[in-house]
Amino acid sequence: MATIENNLFDIRTMDTLASGNTGLHRLDPRAKLITTLIFIVMVVSLGKYEISMMIPFVIYPVAMVVGADLPVFYLLKKILIVSPFAVLIGIFNPLLDTQPLLEIGRVSLSGGWVSFFSILIRFALTVGAALVLICLTGFNGVCMALEKLKVPLPFVIQLLFLYRYLFVLIEEASRMIRARSLRSFDSGRMRFKVFVPLLGQLLLRTLDRAQRIHLAMLCRGFDGHIRVAKPMTFGQKEVIFILSWSCFFILARRYNLPVIFGSIIEGFF
Repeated sequence: MATIENNLFDIRTMDTLASGNTGLHRLDPRAKLITTLIFIVMVVSLGKYEISMMIPFVIYPVAMVVGADLPVFYLLKKILIVSPFAVLIGIFNPLLDTQPLLEIGRVSLSGGWVSFFSILIRFALTVGAALVLICLTGFNGVCMALEKLKVPLPFVIQLLFLYRYLFVLIEEASRMIRARSLRSFDSGRMRFKVFVPLLGQLLLRTLDRAQRIHLAMLCRGFDGHIRVAKPMTFGQKEVIFILSWSCFFILARRYNLPVIFGSIIEGFF
């Protein structure tokens, strides 16, 4: 019971973080969304063996976290929760690509291990950037930015409702488990024959509540468009933000900056 309520609070933490008042929070959501998309495209487009070229891209999420005073350990925990997906994607690379590619002292790494670490770093950078975007903007802000960027409205509305439906699902599950614990003398784990009927009832209850929410929205004049009290303004700060970071991403994508700076430093000694 406590775990479900903690998860609900944990999801809402991002919305709380998005209500900050730093300069990055006040930027137009479209600027942050466009910059994050460019960042993800540049990171994903790197070759599977180009680990050193990914190092400069760490600057962007770190700068956003520091500039917006976001909780580092909270973001790292979120990345670690979904990291098994990245591990499953690249776990067989060392078995398929056994040709030696990199030597660190007496240790020789095959191309499979290099590509495996490349997948993990690429995953951490992209997921971290997406989490930072939501913590800076909020999921509602991201959806509004998508609508302003002419993304098909049905897709934006479905994405927004999917996010909101998570809260309905967790709240209904919390009520059902609380009711079951109050009516049952069994304080242990829920058995499978009890879990299956509860899961079906959860689906029916969430559908019924979602229908009531939809009817309430229609009574309040909802017509499929997202309206906000505070208008979104795209000004000079947003243009500078996008152009400056985009130039840095393109530079880091085109040139191996760690190797270049390493050669320069080596030339002085």
